Amino acid sequence: MMQSDSSALTVGRRQLLHELLSGGSGLLLAMFMWGHVLLVGSILTGARGFDWLATWLEDYYIAQPTVILVTALFLLHAMFASRKIPAKLEERRRMLRLSKNLRGDGRDAGVAAPFEPHLDSLLWIWQLRTGLVILVLGSFHLLLLALDVLTPVFGDRPGIESATTLARVGGGLWPLYGLLLVSVEFHASVGLYRLAIKWGAGTRLSRRVLRQAERVLFWSILGLGIVTLAVLAGWLPPPLAFLLEGGGS
Repeated sequence: MMQSDSSALTVGRRQLLHELLSGGSGLLLAMFMWGHVLLVGSILTGARGFDWLATWLEDYYIAQPTVILVTALFLLHAMFASRKIPAKLEERRRMLRLSKNLRGDGRDAGVAAPFEPHLDSLLWIWQLRTGLVILVLGSFHLLLLALDVLTPVFGDRPGIESATTLARVGGGLWPLYGLLLVSVEFHASVGLYRLAIKWGAGTRLSRRVLRQAERVLFWSILGLGIVTLAVLAGWLPPPLAFLLEGGGS
């Protein structure tokens, strides 16, 4: 009996550690991504503002270690968060049926009567799906970012440059970045909502209030990201370029 209790305690501690690593790394990545959207949003002031900020971050050695740290956090989060992804084919099929039933009325699965869709369950399913998208496209983006910051492969010098970024996005990568943007903002906002519920925020604020906060956060950051992507793709002129007009060359 004592050995069984000790084994259960060890398993419990291990699961708690995994949850802390998964949730903590996710929180740090979400904060970084919101800051990243704001930094890339400097393109709204034009190429000059974008290049000035990028050069400042590189000259003071902020960008280089940040890329390495974020890549490590990304891999750490992917490793521990992936434990929640159904591994067996039958489990995946069950998740797909659950998703379908939550969107409908449950009759397809033989449920006797319609039921109210459980929003939190549906959010969890879509968080898993967007997580898989982020794993693929996020890895691709981090690789390009590391090559930009740490090597001169895509330019005359190591570092992020507006010319390279504009050419890359406008040249055909905007659909991938658009999908990555939506996936990241949904995954991050829902992840923080679920993290708040998991660690007791629901005892002080109702789930309805937390959901409203999650929606405001999601649409605010997504809106800024869409405008930024439109400028990077060349569909819109930089709307804040007038702020730098008349300055030194």
